[in-house]
Amino acid sequence: MFDAAHFREVVSGRRRGPVATVLRGVLRLGETPYCLAMRRRNRGFESGRFAIHQVGARVVSVGNLSLGGTGKTPMVEWLARWFLQRGTRTAIVSRGYKSKAGVLNDEGQELSQKLPAVVHLQNPDRVAAAHQAVEQFDSQIIILDDGFQHRRLHRDFDIVLLDALEPFGFGHVFPRGMLREPLAGLARADMAVLTRADMIDQTERTRIRTIVEQYAPGIAWAQCRHAPRGLLAAHRHEESLDTLCGRRVAAFCGLGNPAGFRHTLNQCNYNVIGWREFPDHFIYNRDTVDELAGWVDSLDAEFAVCTHKDLVKLAGNDLGGRPLRALCVGLEFLTGQTELESKLETVLAQGHTAK
Repeated sequence: MFDAAHFREVVSGRRRGPVATVLRGVLRLGETPYCLAMRRRNRGFESGRFAIHQVGARVVSVGNLSLGGTGKTPMVEWLARWFLQRGTRTAIVSRGYKSKAGVLNDEGQELSQKLPAVVHLQNPDRVAAAHQAVEQFDSQIIILDDGFQHRRLHRDFDIVLLDALEPFGFGHVFPRGMLREPLAGLARADMAVLTRADMIDQTERTRIRTIVEQYAPGIAWAQCRHAPRGLLAAHRHEESLDTLCGRRVAAFCGLGNPAGFRHTLNQCNYNVIGWREFPDHFIYNRDTVDELAGWVDSLDAEFAVCTHKDLVKLAGNDLGGRPLRALCVGLEFLTGQTELESKLETVLAQGHTAK
């Protein structure tokens, strides 16, 4: 089955052999027309042929250059808290990938639990959602989640996230690689943020920044990590990270980049005796939950651990008779926080003006 994990293995070059080589060749055939389509679309917005809509509120966009998880949710949470602390009425607008009518998807539910004072609207028509945020909720700031390629909505500040482990989509645009568009798109961003920067050394961080500046000279730059904050049960009970120290843990997740979660578990020095990965936005049905419960039981684990994004889709506080906990993370800047805050202050001060 050519699932997300298999696709990543092939396009990264980690999968060897004649079959993988042929697959990469086939995927390369689709890369050129996809690049041309993205360039044509971007030129349409830049020339004014396609309309860019303003909605009467300031808009800060958080997005990726590549497919997969780069840590958008922790960044969106950080931004929302920053604006709330300054008394700004804040809304989050997102497409709502895999959401059902009237029900937030997993990322939306996670943010809703963490930020109950923030309006979160999910709609494939994000311009309509932004208008709703302003007209119904009197929002002053809209955080556009996963918005870098969404050109229809005007934004006052564009943040693009780069995952330190896979910053440039293995050097190719989809379907040959993981890039959503060519690297030249970096020139549209106001700030680049290297996420999970603690997972690589300074030499590699410098190399990534040098490449970014080739496409976006002088772009503002920040580096951050996903710092473990605590443990959470489904009934919202919070526990210290130390609760699981020295305990036998079975861990699983459904993320775009599961390596980041595994790294966080290692930071906490947990004794991970079992590990499972599922596709991003995975739906845990009854059969899957039963299978996971049997897996946890077979390992004789003392705890089952997942991410907050997974926990919102699992109703119970235990799995296989073992306590189930989410390991929660928060954004922690290593560099660039002062510059980012200065730019956000400018956005607040300038009001809503065209870029």
